[in-house]
Amino acid sequence: MVRWSGLSAPGLLLRLGLLLTAVCVSLHVYLESHWQRWEQPSRGEQDPVRSEEQPLRRRVTYIHSLRRKGQAGQDSSPPPLKAHKKTSRWRIDLQPFASETRSLEDEASRFLSYITTPQVSCSPMLAGEALQEWNQGAWSVCLDPKYRLTHRLQDRHCRVYSFGLGVDDWDLESNLSRSGCEVHCFDPSLKQPHLQRDDMWLHRLSVDWRDPNPALLQRQHSNTKKLATILNDFGHRQVDVLKADMESAEWKILENVILEGVLDSVGQLLLELHLHWAGFEVGGDDPSVVRYWFSLLKELENANFKLFHVHKDPAKPLLFLHKNVLNASSAYTLSWVNTQWTP
Repeated sequence: MVRWSGLSAPGLLLRLGLLLTAVCVSLHVYLESHWQRWEQPSRGEQDPVRSEEQPLRRRVTYIHSLRRKGQAGQDSSPPPLKAHKKTSRWRIDLQPFASETRSLEDEASRFLSYITTPQVSCSPMLAGEALQEWNQGAWSVCLDPKYRLTHRLQDRHCRVYSFGLGVDDWDLESNLSRSGCEVHCFDPSLKQPHLQRDDMWLHRLSVDWRDPNPALLQRQHSNTKKLATILNDFGHRQVDVLKADMESAEWKILENVILEGVLDSVGQLLLELHLHWAGFEVGGDDPSVVRYWFSLLKELENANFKLFHVHKDPAKPLLFLHKNVLNASSAYTLSWVNTQWTP
């Protein structure tokens, strides 16, 4: 009988068999446990709805706390949508110059023709005195039934944002509020952070094209934020009407809203343009400035916004980049409707 290292061949085979069996059992247990783990999502993926609701619930708590401090009001918040996400765009698409000469007159002619030519008509749902009450003066909303605002008003389920600097004319906002809209007016000159007046929320806050520096936030509370940040802080995903009179900051704010892809959350955009100078942080020679303005408005058109109302302020001086060019006013109020916002 052959022996090896003091063990007989049958004994060696028996031990090898037992060792192989143990290895197989261990491998089976290991694979079984990991297979179950692969079949189940991780803790962060078990309930995508729950994980998405948690940060949203914290944001909604902010505006709910405001309602508890004031009088109990109607909660017209639409169903929560996905949070705003920044796009990968870093700059707008500049349009070609109006002519090879790149003259101010050519650029101004193209720009002024563009902002004074409505692209769609808005047949109103209301008529007579009711219509005059809604659309008096420069600010006007589109009440055509083929767009969503009319139906949201009928359901008393709409939201309005109004941004201004020292604004005391809130007639349009008051009419929308009385019709059932949830109206938020933002003015950094207010003495109180938040208050409720005539069924409207007033906030000591304004929109900017950038968020405040974190170092500044450590020292004092900032009164300006980007639109996407304000929407997220308030837990809002849609704004039926966005009105803004930002005293020459509108160009950079509009650029930020375009680049961050926030336009699809806005139903109608009412904006006062100031043309007497280039605007905050807008550089270049005069023809380049007007080309930049025109390119921003073309970005609105590319985002399915169509111009439906134009108002030239007769009380403002005839100044266009500090010059009298084609008798242009220094201020125009323009209104666009998002043609993708249909019933």
